[in-house]
This record gives sequence, C-alpha cells and structure tokens, in this order.
Amino acid sequence: MSPRWRKLGRVYQLPDGGLHPKLLSHAANPLPVHLSDDVYRVFFSARDAANRSSVGAVDVDVERVEVVRVHEMPFFEHGPAGTFYEAGVSIGCLHRVQSRTLMLFMGWQQPAGGHWRGDIGALAVDSDLKLSLASPEPWLASDVTDPVSLSYPWILPMGDGVWRMWYGSTVTWDAGNGEMLHVINGARSTDGLRWMREGLAVPFQLGEVQAFSRPTVVADGRGGYDMWFSYRSGSGTAYRIGRAHSTDGLAWRLRMDEAGIDVSPHGWDAEMIEYPYVWDHKGRRLMLYNGNGFGRSGFGLAMLDGE
Repeated sequence: MSPRWRKLGRVYQLPDGGLHPKLLSHAANPLPVHLSDDVYRVFFSARDAANRSSVGAVDVDVERVEVVRVHEMPFFEHGPAGTFYEAGVSIGCLHRVQSRTLMLFMGWQQPAGGHWRGDIGALAVDSDLKLSLASPEPWLASDVTDPVSLSYPWILPMGDGVWRMWYGSTVTWDAGNGEMLHVINGARSTDGLRWMREGLAVPFQLGEVQAFSRPTVVADGRGGYDMWFSYRSGSGTAYRIGRAHSTDGLAWRLRMDEAGIDVSPHGWDAEMIEYPYVWDHKGRRLMLYNGNGFGRSGFGLAMLDGE
C-alpha cells in the first residue's frame, strides 16, 4: 500500500502588509529546527517589494499545529549587488558537519539583460540559531557538470564516512515545450565539505516530470530511501509534489503515483503544492510544504499515515 499524507492544515501565512520590508510576502521553503519538546523554529524565505527573498522564521508547535512565536525581523537578508545571492536567498536543508551546522540555500542572481540563475551557498547556524554567511563565495557553483544554474540541495550521511547530496541543476531554460529542464543531480563526499559530482541522479520525463525542485530524502525503514520533491510537468500544470525511491541511494526510480499528497479541492493549497521538507518527530513522519503562489499562501503540515 502506498503511503498517504494526512494534511493537518495551514500553519502560517504572512499577514497583509508583511512583518518587515524584507518580509512582505511569501513564506516559502519551510525548514524546521528543533527547539524543545514539540516546538520547532521554522525558517522560511520571504520576499520584499522587488521579489528578493530573505530568511524569516516562526516557532511552531507541531503537535498543536500552531504558531507560538512570530519573529518580526529577518534572520538573514539577501546580498548587495554583485554577490551570488543579490536577488534572493531560498533555503534548502540543514547540514551538520565537523561540529558546525550549515543551512544551505539557493542564491539568486538576475544578470542585466540575462536570465535569472542560481548557485548554492551556505549560512552558518550558531547555538542561538542566528544566521551568518559562511563564505562570500558559493558553496557549490556552476561547472562543467552543472553549467547553467543550481538550486536547493539535500545532504544525507550514508554511514561508513560517506555523504550524499542531491541538488537541482538546469540543463536548458526551454526543453522545447516552454518549460525548463531542471533535474536532480547527485554528488558524493567523504568529509561532507568536498564533493565529487556524479551527474544525473533521478530520471526525468519530458512533458511529465521535467522541472524538479527541492528534493528531501529520508530512510524508508527497510534499508532504502524515499525522496519527495516538487515538480512541473511541462504541460502547463502548476507545481505538484512527487516521489522517487532507491534501495541504495544511488539508483532512483520515479514513483509519481505514490507521492501520497496532492492539491486540495479548494483553499490555500488547491492550485499548487511544492517545496516539501520531510523529517521525523516522536516516531511520526512529518512534511512541511507550500501551497498556492509559490508560498504566498503560506505553509502547511502533513503527517504520513503509513505504508
């Protein structure tokens, strides 16, 4: 039996008028960091009047499915002109390595007269959950394997001193049907810092599954791995959440009919669902995700009912 996600409701949406000039709209790419008991600080990417994203947060009790504290100031702002994150910071995952905690993100650029693009950057997370730029240079930048643009990473320690990363990489801005081909590539590391890129990790299907974003990977409890991600088909459908499975974390098979979650019949997530983040809390598998408007309608919480 395929897993089914039970939606627990919308958790948070920025108020009309926003919280701060850098947190005016959207609460995209929710990322939970455990505080205590059932409370998590959920970081998100919000936008200013020029659509440049910075990082905000609210504290959420995931058992009561409610916000217990709103942080009105941004935790980190997009960079000045000329930086690799000048047009926005869209957060991806946490990465704990060598006694450090990093929050990896997609840094947006908007070259004059050119197409937007991204590189992967890293924020240092201190013991008080304050954020600072780990390096003025991208953590993972374009190269011969990823020559166009990069997006949201996910990193998982695999044991035996091996780390694996999955991240988005643009092949072309138009695959012939008006939609970009943005795939999920893989990389391997033995120290969690230096990476050997391995190219395409998850198969794509033009016209069906071709514009991937924000993979999230967890062990399936049977020695294998499940991946959830958002995607567009290239056929005009807005973002949906899809699923892939691997027995070893290397070879992935799409299981699109087993994602276990879809848009609602009406309401804040009836038009699209995207940017999932899956983790375990007290024996329950939870998912934070966005709805309509690429996060403009806020983020919600779902719980996996079982296989």
